Amino acid sequence: MQSNDEIGALAKALDEMRDQLVSVVADVRRGTDNITVASEEIATGNHDLSARTEQTASNLEETAASMEQMSGAIKQSADSARMANQLADVAGVSAQKGGDVVGEVVTTMQEINAASRKINDIISVIDGIAFQTNILALNAAVEAARAGEQGRGFAVVAGEVRTLAQRSAQAAKEIKELIGNTVTRVDAGTNLVTQAGETMKEIVENVVRVRDIIGEIASSATEQSEGVNQINAAVANLDQMTQQNAALVEESAAAASSMSEQAAQLSKVVQTFRLSDADLRNSHIQVLQAHSMPTAKAPVRQKPGHSTVTPAKTSKPSAAKLNAPKAAAAPASARLSAPAQGSRSATSPTPDSGDWESF
Repeated sequence: MQSNDEIGALAKALDEMRDQLVSVVADVRRGTDNITVASEEIATGNHDLSARTEQTASNLEETAASMEQMSGAIKQSADSARMANQLADVAGVSAQKGGDVVGEVVTTMQEINAASRKINDIISVIDGIAFQTNILALNAAVEAARAGEQGRGFAVVAGEVRTLAQRSAQAAKEIKELIGNTVTRVDAGTNLVTQAGETMKEIVENVVRVRDIIGEIASSATEQSEGVNQINAAVANLDQMTQQNAALVEESAAAASSMSEQAAQLSKVVQTFRLSDADLRNSHIQVLQAHSMPTAKAPVRQKPGHSTVTPAKTSKPSAAKLNAPKAAAAPASARLSAPAQGSRSATSPTPDSGDWESF
């Protein structure tokens, strides 16, 4: 009886060890399946992320090139604005000088106008003197006629003086007309020069305004050039960081691929153990119970002296369990989504279970 009790205890211990091995192998198979799926998803995501990162890096390179071209264009615009500002300064100085010259011309024209009026007054005096000389010559001719033969020579002289006075009066009249025309033209010229002076003054003011505006444009272009340079540097740093991220993503993808291959190898190794659907289902139930009752005590093993299992009852089921073929385990997701598959017989062999070991 002692021998039978020991055989029964040994058979029960073997059953417990078998159940534990089934649970461990099932857990390992589920873990390898999950690792394989997760590693494949990680590898796929990493490849996608790597492609997007490379596309982002390419876009950043194009952006950096465009920003560099824009920086060159803005720098050229700033240089042109500075040159235009310098030219505006020169134009402002020239316009100021032109305005001063026009002012001097206006003053000169006014002086000429005043001198012409004085000349006109002098001509009027000369005309008056000629008129009086003509009257005196006429009186002298009258007196010579009264004197008779004694005043004949004096009459000739008086006639010549009268003729000279008339010619002087005619010349004075012509000069007066010329001076009058000159004064009129000088007045018109003075008005035109005055208008030109006002126009030059407006031109000087406009040139000063343009110079100020060009100076502001030059300052803004310089600030924009500095801002674009900073943006270009930031884009270059971002491009470098993106390239580094792309390299890290490629390394992560390679690591995920390697992990997937190792998980596949581990799955092949674990698949050498045959497990029936019933064993997998029982193992899954045990795992759920273990998670739901973490404080549950493990079953106490009976001592050989108190075993009630007879050899006939314990050896046959154990032999049947040891010799029964096991079905290959499906992934955990497939088992959870299709529980009807667990109704298959525990003794039905799988298509690729010819070389598997059995428990």
